Amino acid sequence: MDKYDLVPQQLIYEGIFSEENFFKPGKVNLDAVLAVHNKEYVNHLLNQTLDKRAARKIGYPFSPLLVERELTIIQGTIESAEFALKYGVSGNMGGGTHHAYSGHGEGFCMLNDQAVAAKFLLHNYNDSIRKILIVDLDVHQGNGTAEIFQNEKAVFTFSMHGQKNYPFKKEESDLDIGLPTETGDIEYLQKLKSILPELIESQKPDFIFYVAGVDILETDKLGHLNCTLEGCKERDRHVIELCKTYGIPLQIGTGGGYSPQIKTIVEAHANTFRLVEDIFF
Repeated sequence: MDKYDLVPQQLIYEGIFSEENFFKPGKVNLDAVLAVHNKEYVNHLLNQTLDKRAARKIGYPFSPLLVERELTIIQGTIESAEFALKYGVSGNMGGGTHHAYSGHGEGFCMLNDQAVAAKFLLHNYNDSIRKILIVDLDVHQGNGTAEIFQNEKAVFTFSMHGQKNYPFKKEESDLDIGLPTETGDIEYLQKLKSILPELIESQKPDFIFYVAGVDILETDKLGHLNCTLEGCKERDRHVIELCKTYGIPLQIGTGGGYSPQIKTIVEAHANTFRLVEDIFF
C-alpha cells in the first residue's frame, strides 16, 4: 500500500506535478455501483455479511475500512474520467481493480472501478460517449472486467497478459493476448504496437480506460515476464501517445506491481505519469 503515497510524493518532489494537480474524491453514489455490481453482493459488503469463503477469495482481511476504500477508489475513477473529458487525461493512483466481477470479488479487488466509471460515462455522457475501449496491460488478465462487459457492445475489452499466470481460469475478453512466460521488451512491444493502433482504428472509441500495471517487470514476484523499466515506460508511451494523437480522452488506473523493492514499483508508476505530463502538457 506504500506506493499509493510514495508515487504522488515522488512526482511532487520532482516538480512534475504540484499538490493542486491531485484531488481527493467525494462520496460515490451507490446507483453507479449497482449499475455494474449485483445488489445482493454490494449489500453483503456494506453490511459486513460476506461469507468467509467469499472474503478469502478477495485476499484482504475483510473490514468496513476496506469497503470504504473500494468505494472511494470507484468515485476517484469516476471523477478522474470526468477530468479526462475536460483535460484529455487523468489517473487514479489506486485504480485498476479489474478482478472484481459483477457478483463477487477476487485477486485483491472487491469492486471494479473502471467498469463502474465506464457505465457511468455511457449513461451520463451518452451524447458524446458511445463506445469505450478498455486497454488492460496488467500482467494478469482482467477477468472481472471481461465478465462484466461480456454482453455490452458499447464497451470493447482488450487484455494483454501472461498466459500462464493468475487467473488460471480466464474469462473471454473481446480480445485476449496471452504472452508466454519470460516475454521481454522486444516481443512485448512488437505485439502491442501491432495490435493497438489497428484496434483503435477499427473500434473508434470515444474514451479509453487504461490499466497500466507494472507487474510486467522482470523483477516482479507475481509477473513471470521479463520486461525492463525502460520497456514498461515505452509501453506506456505508446498507449498515451496514441490517445493524444487520436484525441481520445484517457483515464489511467495503476493496476498491480509486486517487485521486492518499493523503489522499483514507485519508479515504474511514476514513469507513467511523467509521460502524461510530457505528452499532454
